[in-house]
Amino acid sequence: MPPRIRATLHGVQAVLNAGSDYVGRVAAWLVLLMMLITVWDVGMRYVFHSGSIRLQELQWHLFALIFLLGAAHTQHHNAHVRLDLVYHSRWFSDRHRALLDVLGTICFLIPFCLLVIFSSTEFVYQAMLHGEGSPDPGGLPQRWLIKAAIPAGFVLLLLQGVADLLARLLQLTGKQE
Repeated sequence: MPPRIRATLHGVQAVLNAGSDYVGRVAAWLVLLMMLITVWDVGMRYVFHSGSIRLQELQWHLFALIFLLGAAHTQHHNAHVRLDLVYHSRWFSDRHRALLDVLGTICFLIPFCLLVIFSSTEFVYQAMLHGEGSPDPGGLPQRWLIKAAIPAGFVLLLLQGVADLLARLLQLTGKQE
């Protein structure tokens, strides 16, 4: 692989990784926000006997955002779930692991991300078109915003999958550890 192409691939990978780290930090702050809202809501409910549908819905909206935004960050740091018994066995060399990652990314991660992205965009569009809000009185309006996080989160995961794929391909060509 020519050095110019290798440098370009490495640069693309670095930008995608930086984006995943940034989004992961945003998700971490959302965890803190969700925790504070939960404590407030529970305190209001048990001390003042005054619950809020809006706060309860905000909690699960934040949880969805944390999960969807955190997936790319988790992928970047190789902290996702996999069959470690096979992956970390003594029979697999680093080259075998890289090849397994390439195959897994091409055969499973990228197609699944594309499937979710393309199948959820109509879902989001219909929710936006109809101005879908919470069916509960006092709930959050504009439910399409949280639904839009589904394709957005999977776009981020797809981009991180591409970054990881580039890293493994560079590793397999012997140009990167």
